[in-house]
Amino acid sequence: MTAKTRSFHEAKWDEPIIFELSEKGQRGILLPEIEKELIEEFGEMENLIPEGMARGKKPELPEISQPQVLRHYLRLSQETLGQELNIDIGLGTCTMKYSPKIHEQFVRNSKLSELHPLQNVDTAQGILEIMYEFEQIMKEISGMDAFSFQPGGGGQAIYSNASIMKSYHADNGEGEQRTEIITTLLSHPLNAAAPHTKGFKVINLIPNETGYPSIEDLKAVVSEKTAGIFITNPEDTGIYNPIVKEFVDIVHEAGGLCVYDMADYNGLFGIARAKEAGLDMCHFNLHKAFSSPHGSMGPCCGAQGVSEKLAKYLPVPRVGFDGGKYFLDYDQPHSIGKIRKFYGVAAVVLRAYSWVITLGADGLRKVAETSVINNNYLIKKMLENVRGISAPWGEKDSFRTEQVRFSWEQLTKDTGVTTDDIDRRGTDYGLQCYFQSHHPMIIPEPFTPEPNETYSKQELDEYIAIFKRISEEAYENPELVKNAPHNAPISKISTPIITDPNDLIVTWRAYKSKKELPLNV
Repeated sequence: MTAKTRSFHEAKWDEPIIFELSEKGQRGILLPEIEKELIEEFGEMENLIPEGMARGKKPELPEISQPQVLRHYLRLSQETLGQELNIDIGLGTCTMKYSPKIHEQFVRNSKLSELHPLQNVDTAQGILEIMYEFEQIMKEISGMDAFSFQPGGGGQAIYSNASIMKSYHADNGEGEQRTEIITTLLSHPLNAAAPHTKGFKVINLIPNETGYPSIEDLKAVVSEKTAGIFITNPEDTGIYNPIVKEFVDIVHEAGGLCVYDMADYNGLFGIARAKEAGLDMCHFNLHKAFSSPHGSMGPCCGAQGVSEKLAKYLPVPRVGFDGGKYFLDYDQPHSIGKIRKFYGVAAVVLRAYSWVITLGADGLRKVAETSVINNNYLIKKMLENVRGISAPWGEKDSFRTEQVRFSWEQLTKDTGVTTDDIDRRGTDYGLQCYFQSHHPMIIPEPFTPEPNETYSKQELDEYIAIFKRISEEAYENPELVKNAPHNAPISKISTPIITDPNDLIVTWRAYKSKKELPLNV
């Protein structure tokens, strides 16, 4: 190991929010007075706005000068880590890869950015064509027969799959009978949560020493009540379930449907498809594996694919083509309806489409192969060079695909330093280190890095060197790590996590309406 860690110290500005910087009368731009001739020709501006659309009062916008705006957002950017500043590997199950900037230029082009979802479809043929063509591409990648890009993320796609499952069994006269779904404990938690919101009882299968559940365990819970199975493969440990086809056959034999969460797909492009495993439904996260920025609950897309018998249930509208023009098809009487407003996030679809077209079939497979190589190189070097870390839930030397769920349990037992301490210490070395998607925490002190295809060997070596150094610090001076971060704009937060929605303040209006702020905000 010859890689060196960087000397890093992040800017700290203690920057107020922009509304607090506002000063009455300040302006960033002065609009010209309306010419007298225009007023004489068209009348006063306020008279041109329909009465039902006119505001009762002016919007409460911050009043601030141009230099202040520039400084404000540049300061905030200096307090932010991300893929373009640091090695953004350790975000557990959330593929953070480099997104080509040419694709971002496509999205920012006014031909897309100025589109409105309510404009006439005759004026939006370009993006509808891309959506239609990308559906054909996704059908080829997955083997599914139809797709919807309406779900705004993986969670919504799982919910949409659960909704289709419920409608399918109801149409077959088994809606009251099929009340249970099966998932695995190390699948994404939403594979249990989303079906539960549709009224299904959830049965979790526990992995054995292989890292995935046994056939016997599955057979023990399948019954005439089984509506289906929701399974992530590979699971968040990075271990691929090689007997998934047997799982599918058992559930199908019982009359259930099989749903494949393919959010962890970055190591499978061109290698494994949902169709060959016999799946009925699947979803991909275009904002992850398909190289559109994650967006954190915002500009996302959970691309939902289904087999032919389930296509009629997909959310409306669907994008159709009559040989002459593209259109939004709402004439789907069996549809589960809408999952979110409009059709979804067009920018995410365009980025993903551009990425796939750029790579082609051979390039996609290269993405998967490189991701797998990077991941297993990282695992081997971390286990060889970093004291106190292990890779549980899997047989010795078991192969992992695109990510791995490590455990710092031994280091914690030896030093008292926890995975959260290591997370915070990582920011002192310029890492946006963890994302807390480790639930359920049956793996003690979890850490889930995912080194995808865009990271070089040099970057992987530097990443490993950082954790080697943090491990050494934990054994030599644990208080140093426990009290981290030392070089970040925000110090260690000791207040409890907000769990009560009443304590959340996510808008300026909500902030102003709180007369007495809770202690944990």
